[in-house]
Amino acid sequence: MIRFSGRLRARGRPRVRLAAAAALVVAAAGGCSSGNVGWRYGAAPSRAPAAWPGGAAGGAALALRHTALGTIVTTGQGVTVYAFEADRGSTSACTGACAAAWPPVTAGGARITVAGGAVGALAGQTTRPGGARQLTYAGHPLYTYAGDAGPGATNGQGSRAFGARWDVLTAAGQEVTGG
Repeated sequence: MIRFSGRLRARGRPRVRLAAAAALVVAAAGGCSSGNVGWRYGAAPSRAPAAWPGGAAGGAALALRHTALGTIVTTGQGVTVYAFEADRGSTSACTGACAAAWPPVTAGGARITVAGGAVGALAGQTTRPGGARQLTYAGHPLYTYAGDAGPGATNGQGSRAFGARWDVLTAAGQEVTGG
């Protein structure tokens, strides 16, 4: 698994897009067809401003955030997570270039912390191709979006990239199909 260790401190979309493009080039050059492009909690992705995924000591974190789309599931640091309609059950269909643009929310440990109204019974994990552990919510594998500039952004909502629709999730684990 590729682990990003640097931090990009960008203040605008152009740098985020450039970093996302660089991540795609790295994935292609490294032959990453297994879909293990992403990050572990505690290490910042090279495509995002500051450290995005929120985590608690020894585990991953999920929370809720109020947005224009309603109250939605996020990482512990407020970064929007998405469900991909092409996934079958808890099996991810997003690998390679897809996983570079829509990084899977992965966990370094077995413990998942839920806060701010997220339902603990809906949080879980699944194994991605290649063995990485990906967080799930209500059975949906979770992803962030390289086009989101920071916590609270929902630019991926309704996208039809990589053959299916991407949607945010409600606290009950339902996909938000508007917006």
